[in-house]
Amino acid sequence: MSDTRLSVLKTYKLYVGGKFPRSESGRVYEVSDSKGKWLANAPLSSRKDARDAVVAARKAFGGWSGATAYNRGQVLYRVAEMLEGRRDQFVREVGEAEGLSKSKSAAVVDATIDRWVWYAGWTDKIAQVVGGGNPVAGPFFNLSSPEPTGVVAVLAPQESSFLGLVSVLAPVIATGNTAIVVASEKSPLPALSLAEVLATSDVPGGVVNVLSGRTAEIATPLAAHQDVNAIDLAGADESLAKELEIAAADNLKRVLRPQPVDYAETPGIDRMTAFLETKTVWHPTGSLGASGSSY
Repeated sequence: MSDTRLSVLKTYKLYVGGKFPRSESGRVYEVSDSKGKWLANAPLSSRKDARDAVVAARKAFGGWSGATAYNRGQVLYRVAEMLEGRRDQFVREVGEAEGLSKSKSAAVVDATIDRWVWYAGWTDKIAQVVGGGNPVAGPFFNLSSPEPTGVVAVLAPQESSFLGLVSVLAPVIATGNTAIVVASEKSPLPALSLAEVLATSDVPGGVVNVLSGRTAEIATPLAAHQDVNAIDLAGADESLAKELEIAAADNLKRVLRPQPVDYAETPGIDRMTAFLETKTVWHPTGSLGASGSSY
């Protein structure tokens, strides 16, 4: 037997509805490392791929938002376990994508896994922070509780291909939304590999959908789509963000504008509350006698 063998090159695909299709258009584009060396061909998503992702995200929304917060936390923690198991792969991919040494890339991957665990822990706690009982004048209980906005389009950061990606995706799904992720245009491979982890975890198909390609080409139909409820513009430049905001106004989408972020810092809860809505319920307490309330 010859000692020389040909390597089996990986075919990267989109992730839509729990499956791995090629782009409907059949197009791909070359992905290179920080030094210009070819790494892989990534799918070049079309408007049709974006629409298919919206359909998948909407279909998955009822089951995911209806799951208990505790269950969502357990599902997300399982993703962190699987990320840990594929740590070496992500260290290599992130290092190639961002031009980092192995040690620096390893630190980024470790921080990313920790970030995922951090958000997994918030699933059943965020309601205690942003919800609660409200004092009212009258014999009523008045309770406010957070609910997910719905289908959220997420433009992943262009420079932070893995830590930034998880920092914008995890809070969206931790709070019960479903997501369509537009991966970093120049460094999409960590996002496409994350999709493989999601597919083999307990996250239901359609909860996260991952598209790669030209950010502007994919984001424009998502911003204008009538069945997308919100959009995070983290990966858009100033001119594109302005165009997408205008398109998003047509059906009153929630818009999270791009802003300077150090993804290495503790993120806080702003990205979770950005895609939550507050439901307030009034309920009669019963008769109020001289001796106090009776329920």
